[in-house]
Amino acid sequence: MSEEIISQTINRDRRNVMDVPIPIGPIGIIPLVGSEEMAEMIDKWLVQRRLEEAEKHVLPVELNGYLMDSYIIKPKCIRFQNGEAKVVLDHTVRGYDVFILADVCNYSIKYKIFNTENSMSPDDHFQNIKRVISAIAGKAKRINVIMPFLYSSRQHRRTGRESMDCALALQELKNLGVDEILTFDAHDPRVQNAIPLTGFENLQPQYQFIKALIQNADNLVIDKSRMMVVSPDEGAMSRNLYYAQIFGLNLGMYYKRRDLSKVVDGKNQIVSHDFLSEQSVEGMDILIVDDMIASGQSALDIAKDLKKRGCRDVYIFATFGLFTKGTAPFDEAYKNGYIKHVYCTNLTYRTPEVLKSPWYRDVDLSKFTAYLIDTLNIDKSISELMSPTDKINSYIRRKKLIPEDPQMSLTLN
Repeated sequence: MSEEIISQTINRDRRNVMDVPIPIGPIGIIPLVGSEEMAEMIDKWLVQRRLEEAEKHVLPVELNGYLMDSYIIKPKCIRFQNGEAKVVLDHTVRGYDVFILADVCNYSIKYKIFNTENSMSPDDHFQNIKRVISAIAGKAKRINVIMPFLYSSRQHRRTGRESMDCALALQELKNLGVDEILTFDAHDPRVQNAIPLTGFENLQPQYQFIKALIQNADNLVIDKSRMMVVSPDEGAMSRNLYYAQIFGLNLGMYYKRRDLSKVVDGKNQIVSHDFLSEQSVEGMDILIVDDMIASGQSALDIAKDLKKRGCRDVYIFATFGLFTKGTAPFDEAYKNGYIKHVYCTNLTYRTPEVLKSPWYRDVDLSKFTAYLIDTLNIDKSISELMSPTDKINSYIRRKKLIPEDPQMSLTLN
């Protein structure tokens, strides 16, 4: 090899080494009980991404720990017969950039207390987060908590003499030394005001939802005359407005009329849904977007009303599909033609019945979460991940869904 070629190779290698961002520390993903499946999927994407990055660069010696076969550190949760518990970590976390993954809505996990089987509640899952932080004992370089469904986020504001559970939980995590809290589609992101000096990221899966819709919908026409976005209530307007703007569609809204004299299951009962829009929905496809489906009765009532008004198909986006009353109401609605598809993410537990339902479509967020962890670990901005508008527009153009003539409709085949 000539001296010139050797010189070029050395300079290239030096340049590549200098281009490698230095991680905060080795990544350690700690999945709490109920989050193992999602953690495995995230881990595979993260390993693949780092291998691809390693092929582009010459990694310096100090990046020991950048490439691993797995980044998962499995905790042991030991439960005593009286219901008390402790968490044990068999792997060192000294100097690690730790990401604790917790699905606080996974009710499928059972444990015994006084010889009686009990399901883990969100309170139990949150307590496990604190146990892991205690087991880390200040040895990690940074502690991040990935809580897709923000614990107690439905109790985010005070309207009377009532507790402020979500705000207290966030302050507790801050006081325990958590550096960053990552959540998805928080019920009300303003709750982060409880911890103004602590990192709090509220991530939105719009790109993944739109991609899933395009891949699954048949003969869906994206045009003002053929499709419309409808918000299920005033609280979800900002979510629905985003999709209306990205697709150039009109936006309608339902107003939930409640009986303020009665409280059932912690909330005032809905008396009726009043549709607020000047545009007729007759013959149109409808997109409804919300942060979660609990029992789903409200969304199904709206879908039924829209069908009575003559709409064609109803598609529902919900980041979290809890289905607290099972799938029977949705099975019946699908059978009657009230709904076409329901799209929910895999960020929370879904029962086997939900996953095999003909109306359900799963939206995978494991790749997105892996890229998020990788980006944060090298202390790089996550603005592009949090604002996917350009990525969405690029994807639609690649699929040739934006016609040259803006008056033409966009058809998803």
